[in-house]
Amino acid sequence: MAAKSGDHEIYNMPTASSTSALTGGEEQNLARKSLRRTWNQLPRCQRNLIIMGITAFCLTLLLFLPGDQLISMKDVQLKPASAPFHIRRENMLQNAHHHPNAESADVKNGLSDTIAAAAAPMTKDKYDNNIPYPDANSAENVVKLPETLAVENKNENTIDIVNTLEEVVTNNDPSSMQSDLEQAIQHPRNLAGVSIESHLQKIKSQLAKPQHFHGATNERQAAVVAAFKHSWAGYKKYAWGHDNLKPVSQTSHEWFGLGLSIVDSLDTMYIMGLEDEFKEARDWVKDSLHFHTSRDVNLFEVTIRVLGGLLAAYHLSGDKMFLVKSVELGNRLLPSFQSPSGIPYSDVNLGDLSAHSPKWSPDSSTSEVTTIQLEFRDLSRSTNVSIYEHVVNEVNDKVHGLDKKHGLVPIFINANTGTFRNYATISLGARGDSYYEYLLKQWLQTGRKDNDNLILDYMQAIDGVLTQLMRRTPREQLVYVGELINGNDFKPKMDHLTCYLPGTLLLGHQNGMPDSHMLLARDLMETCYQTYIRQPTQLAAEISYFALNEKDEHDIYVKPNDAHNLLRPEFIESLYYFYALTGNHTYQDMGWTIFQAFEKHTKVDAGYTSLGNVKNTLNTRMRDLMESFWLSETLKYFYLLFSDNRKEIDLDQWVFNSEGHPLPIYQH
Repeated sequence: MAAKSGDHEIYNMPTASSTSALTGGEEQNLARKSLRRTWNQLPRCQRNLIIMGITAFCLTLLLFLPGDQLISMKDVQLKPASAPFHIRRENMLQNAHHHPNAESADVKNGLSDTIAAAAAPMTKDKYDNNIPYPDANSAENVVKLPETLAVENKNENTIDIVNTLEEVVTNNDPSSMQSDLEQAIQHPRNLAGVSIESHLQKIKSQLAKPQHFHGATNERQAAVVAAFKHSWAGYKKYAWGHDNLKPVSQTSHEWFGLGLSIVDSLDTMYIMGLEDEFKEARDWVKDSLHFHTSRDVNLFEVTIRVLGGLLAAYHLSGDKMFLVKSVELGNRLLPSFQSPSGIPYSDVNLGDLSAHSPKWSPDSSTSEVTTIQLEFRDLSRSTNVSIYEHVVNEVNDKVHGLDKKHGLVPIFINANTGTFRNYATISLGARGDSYYEYLLKQWLQTGRKDNDNLILDYMQAIDGVLTQLMRRTPREQLVYVGELINGNDFKPKMDHLTCYLPGTLLLGHQNGMPDSHMLLARDLMETCYQTYIRQPTQLAAEISYFALNEKDEHDIYVKPNDAHNLLRPEFIESLYYFYALTGNHTYQDMGWTIFQAFEKHTKVDAGYTSLGNVKNTLNTRMRDLMESFWLSETLKYFYLLFSDNRKEIDLDQWVFNSEGHPLPIYQH
């Protein structure tokens, strides 16, 4: 019964005896009616205030905890034996059937032993080659990582970077940024309104200090130094000041007219302790490296080779001259960013200060426009001038906002529209590779910020690799990463360029990425090694194909047009990361086998040459070109791989750009 009391109805609640006879459903209905009536009893103003409060709370929650950054903590387990910043998924390894030796995947106590399985043939378990690794990571499973990184086992050879630079002054006013951009382009020898030298004098106390190296300490390192000196002697005699050496014909090859082999080699010589060679290269840069010639160059290639080489030489030697050259070059590259979309044009004329799309296409390569950020950001951090970092951050933001296929990107993007080419190939090889590499490395460079779009995009991309591109061969279960032609059709083709991926994956795992990344790294390491040792020359071809079914004669095969070897560094780079991060000497032995193959088949009187055919030791067809990355990357990574001190370059303090040039890691 209800009794009246003013304007509100008051209901007599059922007694204990009466409620005992109610069913569960009736009790719930009665409770709901009671709550509804209580709500109706409140004054309208109070109800409105409650609704407004709940709405404000929900909006605040959505603002500070975006959906793609939420994670159920029951899905996360931090292993007690791991470093604090290593994050693992509790059920990552629950299906060991898909992961030989997965039971030993503890980083702190057994990572070296686990990854060492890459050096031996894989077990012959039955696999479904269409099933990706179980419980692949997803971007929404990223949890917050600590802001600081513990550095262990330092010794006298560890490079010690002190981040003394003040935080780069930023100005988000678009009109001001546009003005800064135009000023830098119009006056490439100025910085912040004054001469480059005058500006650097103002921040003199913040400039880099020289680092110290001891030179080769064992026979293998000495052999690499000898290979470098042999290459350098041929270049100096037959191609001095030109971009590349043609060691067979003993002539030069010109590409951009920027002395690529000299600039690309600076940090390699410094690390190897080659003082005389470094000094003569330094003097050439000071006196003969000019950027005012009216000639089109590729933004990406010049950024990673020349700008990256100059910046690395500056940070290692502390020589301000290299930074002065870096600033002028950076200013002359800025016209590339004056496109309608902010996605840079691929080609720029350093003398005319103009830029345009490549002549062969309206599109730029996706990897090229997303593999300039480390260098331009470092230029800003080194000078305290924000324009360089600003323009590449804009590129990051625009690419982040584009639709992707499971985090994977097409290999072409249009600088005018700012969109990907429809139905373009998706690949971790040519034109796509370093997009993924620089997502991780930028995140490391900027201090591993929590829930940064860079690491979210990286996690989602590797998830896409695991679910869309990874396959196993039918007989030997070799893991490889294929391509999606037209963005959809799978092709069992893997460029040698893709062999950078094992090292990048392991570097990410060392910095908190899931165990699935380490397992893929280990398996890809084995496959990349097999692409070398299965060839008669024990040198890998530029492109390898993989069997889709047992009808194919070989699990790995090379087509005649793809059988060349360009002295590329990618697999040696991955071997270096595996050794540096695990300390396992197996990777040194693998590298020594490959180094000896280079010595046997590519060494000629004036240097080292690329080959046309790795499938025939009696007819290797020398291609007569020694690319600058042989000096910049391949020999540098061999040298570091064979070091007795795996922290000769401390990966907690340095990040290598895509051309093998070390740049410092900052705390923000």
